[in-house]
Amino acid sequence: MPPLTFDGSATRAQSGCWHVTTPSSSRDNCLIGWPPLYLVNRHNPTNPAFPPSHTIYYEVKLSPDSQKNSLALGFTALPYPSFRMPGWHRASLAVHGDDGHRYINDRWGGKDFTQPFTPGSTLGLGMTLQRKPDPSAIRPAVNIFFTRNGVLENDWDLHEETDAQQDLPVTGLEGFHDLACAIGTFAALSFEVVFDPQQWMYKHVQKTA
Repeated sequence: MPPLTFDGSATRAQSGCWHVTTPSSSRDNCLIGWPPLYLVNRHNPTNPAFPPSHTIYYEVKLSPDSQKNSLALGFTALPYPSFRMPGWHRASLAVHGDDGHRYINDRWGGKDFTQPFTPGSTLGLGMTLQRKPDPSAIRPAVNIFFTRNGVLENDWDLHEETDAQQDLPVTGLEGFHDLACAIGTFAALSFEVVFDPQQWMYKHVQKTA
């Protein structure tokens, strides 16, 4: 869902697939998908009425002729500022293509995670929220995973040990808020966003209800 200030183009290429371009003068944008991919009242794995695990995922095909790799794949709870890259503020995470770093509520450069994106690649980002075996656990386990050209490349635990002095809270990403796809853009880009599982290069996404 492009923000009103979006200075690029976003058109539906086919069912489950959008084509996006931005000019070289384009500033920071955050394109937020609607409806959210994770809905608390349908997917919360801590609720015994729902399946014990739920995965959300999408892919982005960065065009071979894309001039830049200034693209970010992320997820966010709402609301989120449309003029800021995902992962920079609360209740948001992302992997940024220009440096390959992962960001969670982090405006200070992120953490080493993967290699920068390259034009012609297909990148994917997913989150799996899973009920813990301990019945007294009040929050699910949350794993974020990243794929490149159909292969799982890296992942991390949302609740990994962090530096209390440097890392901000992950509140909003723990399964108690709806979560939407959030794609960050800056400068000249050309890419496709793929939500249709039949068109994904990565074939090992956990089936969800």
